[in-house]
Amino acid sequence: MSHDHGHAHGHGHGHDDRRRLAIAFGITATILVAQALGALLTGSLALLVDTAHMLTDAAGLLIALVAATLAARPPTPRRTWGFRRAEVLAALAQSAVLLAVGVYVLVEGVRRLVEPPAIAPRELVVFGVVGLVGNVVALLVLARGRSSSLNLRAAFLEVVNDALGSVGVIVAAVVIATTGWLQADAVAGLLIGALILPRALTILREATAVLLETTPPGLDLADVRRHLLEVEHVSDVHDLHASLIATGLPVLSAHVVVDARCFSTGHVPHILDTLQECVATHFDVAVEHSTFQIEPAAHAAHEAPGHP
Repeated sequence: MSHDHGHAHGHGHGHDDRRRLAIAFGITATILVAQALGALLTGSLALLVDTAHMLTDAAGLLIALVAATLAARPPTPRRTWGFRRAEVLAALAQSAVLLAVGVYVLVEGVRRLVEPPAIAPRELVVFGVVGLVGNVVALLVLARGRSSSLNLRAAFLEVVNDALGSVGVIVAAVVIATTGWLQADAVAGLLIGALILPRALTILREATAVLLETTPPGLDLADVRRHLLEVEHVSDVHDLHASLIATGLPVLSAHVVVDARCFSTGHVPHILDTLQECVATHFDVAVEHSTFQIEPAAHAAHEAPGHP
């Protein structure tokens, strides 16, 4: 006997997410144009790297905006979860681009440490400040909604990296102007790269975990199994699986063996309600979409071997 317990997930935050992403994209695209001009005028690696990073962020924010728009589309008979997983694909694409930028930064930074080019520090300060102000505004726009989805969190982290990159650009410009040490620009570029890589790897790991249908963080299936076995008349739990469709949308399924007499006494519906309430309320990760196949012990002869 199977039963799917789920509530229609509203998209109350979806419109806010899209609005935040649209504003952040507009700000980032504007800064991108300004910094690209600044990189040409100053010859700075730090500003060039920050501009390249800004380019990936503008693309990433655009991808995130498209993904958030797709995620808001309703389910269909063909796509029963709609496009909820589009946010994960967007985060995966952003992390891959960030990794490529980070590697480039490290290689070019080492080269410029050996052969530092001439830098125009005054112009560099101006463009660094422009970038920092714009990034701070974008951060304020994204900050309140960053925990609502992996997609928005990836976008937020990219803008954080941009802001730190702008700080690095400003510091490098000040050092060059006051000491004449041209390698400060390359050092700032390397620091920006060092900031990019760990965050890119974090988003990549989280997105990959969702795509591989890894058990949601904070949900211990051994603990879930123990609690389900404590339900009256339940003698075994197998084929227990849990995964994330998207941020805030965990799903769980299991085969639950009960006493055979429960089917004749009409006790099965009560067991089903108890199982669903358990996974929806007892654990730190509330699983509102759960599917339980309730079966007698004799049903094991009809199942494929090796089910966990």
